[in-house]
Amino acid sequence: MKYTQVLNIPPGPAICYSGFRDGQKPGGPYPTYEQVKEDLLILSNNWKYLRLYDCDPHAETVLEVIKNEGLDLKVMQGVYINAEMNNFGCPWGGGVFSEEELDFNKSRNELMIQKLINLANQYSDIICCTSAGNEACVDWTDHYVPVERVIEFVKNIKANSKQPVTFCENYVPWYNKLKPLVEVVDFISIHTYPVWEHKHIHEGLEYTKQNYYSVARMYPHKPVVITEAGWATNANGMGIHPNNVSEELQAIYYNDLVNWCREDDVLCFVFEAFDEPWKGSSDVFEPEKHWGLFYENRQPKLVMQDLYSQKTE
Repeated sequence: MKYTQVLNIPPGPAICYSGFRDGQKPGGPYPTYEQVKEDLLILSNNWKYLRLYDCDPHAETVLEVIKNEGLDLKVMQGVYINAEMNNFGCPWGGGVFSEEELDFNKSRNELMIQKLINLANQYSDIICCTSAGNEACVDWTDHYVPVERVIEFVKNIKANSKQPVTFCENYVPWYNKLKPLVEVVDFISIHTYPVWEHKHIHEGLEYTKQNYYSVARMYPHKPVVITEAGWATNANGMGIHPNNVSEELQAIYYNDLVNWCREDDVLCFVFEAFDEPWKGSSDVFEPEKHWGLFYENRQPKLVMQDLYSQKTE
């Protein structure tokens, strides 16, 4: 099934957007109105759809800027749900909380789901679809939420807002763990990162296609959207070999990905718009910091230089 049948949106380029700059991070300080406006003026030149991760002050500013400035952008609005169970298998040691913390998270998650519903109704002309969480069910997550709770969240969102609802997750859990969720969501959202799975650039697109079609063939009655796919430009050897990432390799993967999605009518939110210095460890070559198509200073990387020959200031 094609995504256009369910989302009722025309095909178009899509990108993940998180505008945190140097010295900013989730929880504050947040990007200002003018900083978000600068970002969206850059992105609206080439993309039609943005994916936002949480119902935080940053998302509220993004929606306000789109509305006030009359920008031709539509938003997949997500919500970040915190751990409701311990995940002792988290490979970097996170995912372990006290019972008090887990109880607090459960209450907070319900409040944030309600906030998502409120935003979806307030900005119904901008928000084209919603997501009930992000990477909260995969085995390696540090914010594990049981599938049964995600199902509750999806049902609540669907009952109280009109946009199609999904849950954003790595492709692997859709093979088994998320089967009960498939019949509840309006469409399936997968993440695919060949370079995290030690694939070289000549394997990159084919591996992404395998990830996508393996899920799509399992559930032919549900549209499948890629909500994250990208290639980093720096790495410190922790999970990604430094020789397997560069601006040149990012450009190859991005262009291959975009061409395939256009040819096969796949909606794909490229990860991501801008580098985010707050992510990961303090190592400047931490790969989590280097997935942007633009540097943190908003200058285009190699992949964007033809489209943005007039460099942003």
